[in-house]
Amino acid sequence: MSETPRRAPWALAILMAALGALYTVQGIELAGLGGSTYFVVAGPALLILALMLLQRNALVLWLFAVLYGLTFVWALFEVGLDLWALQVRLSWLTGFGLWLMLPGLRRKLGEERTTWQPVLVSVLFVVGFIWLSAAQYGDEALPLVERNGTVTPQQPTGGWLHYGNSNGGTRFARVDEITPANVSGMKEIWRYRTGIEGVFKATPIQIGDLLYTCAALNVIIALDAETGEKVWQFDPDVQASGFSFSKNCRGVTYHKAPDTYTGQCPERIITATTDARLLAVDAHTGQPCTDFGNKGTVSLLPGMGEVKPGFYFVTSPATIARGRAIVGGWVMDNREVGEPSGVVRAYDVLTGEFSWAWDMGRPGVNTQPEAGEFYTRGTPNVWSMTSFDEALGLVYLPTGNATPDYFGAHRSAAAEQFASSVVALDIDDGSLRWSYQTVHHDVWDYDVPSQPVLADLPQADGSVLPVVIAATKRAEIFVLDRRTGEPVFEVREEAVPQGAAEGDWLSPTQPMSVGMPDFRTPDLAESDTWGITPWDHLWCRIEFKKLRYEGHFTPPSVAGSLQYPGNAGGFNWGSVALHEDLQLLVVNPLLMPNKVHLIPREDVPEQHFQEQLGTPYAVSSRPFLSPVMAPCMRPPYGLLAVIDLQTQQLLWQQPVGDIEVGVNIPMGLPQLSGTVVTSGGIIFHAATIDQTVRAVDLRTGEELWRQDLPATSEATPMSYRAPKSGKQRLIVQVPAGGMLAFGEPEPGGGYVIAYGLE
Repeated sequence: MSETPRRAPWALAILMAALGALYTVQGIELAGLGGSTYFVVAGPALLILALMLLQRNALVLWLFAVLYGLTFVWALFEVGLDLWALQVRLSWLTGFGLWLMLPGLRRKLGEERTTWQPVLVSVLFVVGFIWLSAAQYGDEALPLVERNGTVTPQQPTGGWLHYGNSNGGTRFARVDEITPANVSGMKEIWRYRTGIEGVFKATPIQIGDLLYTCAALNVIIALDAETGEKVWQFDPDVQASGFSFSKNCRGVTYHKAPDTYTGQCPERIITATTDARLLAVDAHTGQPCTDFGNKGTVSLLPGMGEVKPGFYFVTSPATIARGRAIVGGWVMDNREVGEPSGVVRAYDVLTGEFSWAWDMGRPGVNTQPEAGEFYTRGTPNVWSMTSFDEALGLVYLPTGNATPDYFGAHRSAAAEQFASSVVALDIDDGSLRWSYQTVHHDVWDYDVPSQPVLADLPQADGSVLPVVIAATKRAEIFVLDRRTGEPVFEVREEAVPQGAAEGDWLSPTQPMSVGMPDFRTPDLAESDTWGITPWDHLWCRIEFKKLRYEGHFTPPSVAGSLQYPGNAGGFNWGSVALHEDLQLLVVNPLLMPNKVHLIPREDVPEQHFQEQLGTPYAVSSRPFLSPVMAPCMRPPYGLLAVIDLQTQQLLWQQPVGDIEVGVNIPMGLPQLSGTVVTSGGIIFHAATIDQTVRAVDLRTGEELWRQDLPATSEATPMSYRAPKSGKQRLIVQVPAGGMLAFGEPEPGGGYVIAYGLE
């Protein structure tokens, strides 16, 4: 019987040739830009291997083993044992090696014996899989040092009275029923659907028997804190612009009047709306407090001058201090010079009467503008949450930068002084006490986005040091004396890249908070690029080499610059959480770069959103993603970590957010919003795009419990003791859809979900 003719392994040969052609063509371009030369070697080698497969040459096994071994060495040299970075460099070759192991394919090559080359590939593959499954990221937690002492709690036990629970925004829940020993027994207790479509980023507050939150378009909802049943709902009929983020509401504020008050609504809920109004409703009925302003409403437009649709709105809850409701506002980014003022104002929380204004362009003048005059236009705004210290009589503001964000030659002296800063104002009259700037002449959109967190640090001599903690988009944390604004832990002015866009200028130095851990990785390199496939990985390498990048504070440019971290953070409006008793700071930064291009005015395309009118350039600023929408830089993108404020040591950090491939493999996924930490020693986190709520051990970083969510939560969780049962509850709010949603949302609006032990 004649031998059956052996057919060449066409499928494998075609795939090898395709990858070889890709590596060769794109590798030549990359090498021409000064990048890695690996691909111009590996590409032709793969083409030769493909030809040998078609010729059924058994030497292909030997040569492939050599190529794989050299690739493995190159990959280790580039990225070490970073598992996700190794994946994109080795996965396709590993697949080819496994294919070459198949007995049928070896017979086609005339190789009947078991050979060591494919066995080597198999061993490397198994070892790699074990690494992936072993959750290699993260280090063993450091032990706590001896505490200097304790401090007076910022909020009472059990409730959640403010957006960040305390006046100082600590996001610390003084409840301890749920502990590392029993948290695995948590389950869903109740679930409420709002019926309101759109953004849903509010953190609720809990007062007595009720839980108060707000949905898109500032619809206020009161739920029974025990059962989750709706008690009342108030729709303020907001007339929002077409931009989704101008429909956002991050929370509401509660106020109880003094016992001597005889007017309406002794207990009231205050909210500021995205169509620039301040509202007051009865906390028990949801009916407007008609003695507040004009039948329950105060307009925030007087004194603002022209406000184009969508150019000025309020998304963050007011801060109430000494009987005043203090509000800032969000001014549209990157549209034009001279947008509405970033003024911060205070109103009587019972009557709605104007109290004071801080308009940085009118220093020392805290009154409303005279007829025909306006608050200073184009000044940095305060769009995020503020904090206050009753004892010091100070309210702490996180400021943005003056619009437009990526060009600053036009900015006023006041804008230069107060942009991207923490500012302390007198609660009683709005006068400036101090300010501290975290970025000089900010042309990166690196505003301070996070609610300042107030902490009291016990000292070795028995005294207490009052500090304010500012988490920035730069992934740096500044700790300041909240009486004076002076840094408590070392800040150093360091030289930064120069070479501003024509017509602009740069500060030669920037403040670096070297006394605290920062969460930027070392300056990025070509080897830090990533992708899901070899194609988009190479695309990202080439794009990286084309972009201007000289490390942190690389300025925007016409040719294109890489900004790291991007303008979403680092830290953003989720801020950080503080365990008040242990002085442990819980942080969860986002780490993704942006591509920033300045576009000369004559080259701006029609209907470009980021026009920066009034400057020589429009801008394009967007995340650095591949054509398949994968991040161009390697993971992790989201971290969870704990810092000991008494020693400034990083106790532990780990990626947060998993990829599920049969097992959950830690990757560190993009995340929004913040965390809550409890006196029971638990961190609750629900911000990652894997649509999961987690409980993590505060001391070790070990994940102890998780539950799937209907979508990615965009709100910071909160926790309280239910008023009737006394049971601890965790509340997670989840949008139907949202900024990081996948696919079409289910109808029915967002979710309010309660978890607990039962």
